[in-house]
Amino acid sequence: MELEKLVEALKTNSTLTILDLQSNSIGPNGAQMLSKALKINSTLTTLNLTYNSIGDNGVQALTEALKSNSTLTTVSLQLHSIGANRAQALSEALKTNSTLTALDLQNNLIGDNGTRALAEALKTNSTLTTLDLKNNLIGDNGAWVLAGALKTNSTLTNLNLQVNSI
Repeated sequence: MELEKLVEALKTNSTLTILDLQSNSIGPNGAQMLSKALKINSTLTTLNLTYNSIGDNGVQALTEALKSNSTLTTVSLQLHSIGANRAQALSEALKTNSTLTALDLQNNLIGDNGTRALAEALKTNSTLTTLDLKNNLIGDNGAWVLAGALKTNSTLTNLNLQVNSI
């Protein structure tokens, strides 16, 4: 399995800063392997996992890695059917992660409940500058809680809410 070789290399590599795995069907197992490497890797700053069918287990594994990873600044998790429960897990990671500056969650299923969880994280997170929630089934309630979080958050400078129901 080639992904396994790549993941093993990430554990010791000291130069790679950008990894773009968009549209590779790495699946939940691949995401779990990758998350183990992210807990060790100390150089990767950008990770694109857009459209990889990583499922709930893969998203959960990655959120656990984000809690301890201290180098990633940009993560893209577009098109993974991330719903409210996984958004809650991501929000927990955002509460402790101190390096992530951009999180791309376009084209998921976060909805108002997931947005509520992310808004709670924004109240304490002091590094995220860009949050992309385009096309996530967010309605007025979600926008309302985000607005409340923006009253206290002093770092977010780019919030994309295009193609929602606000």
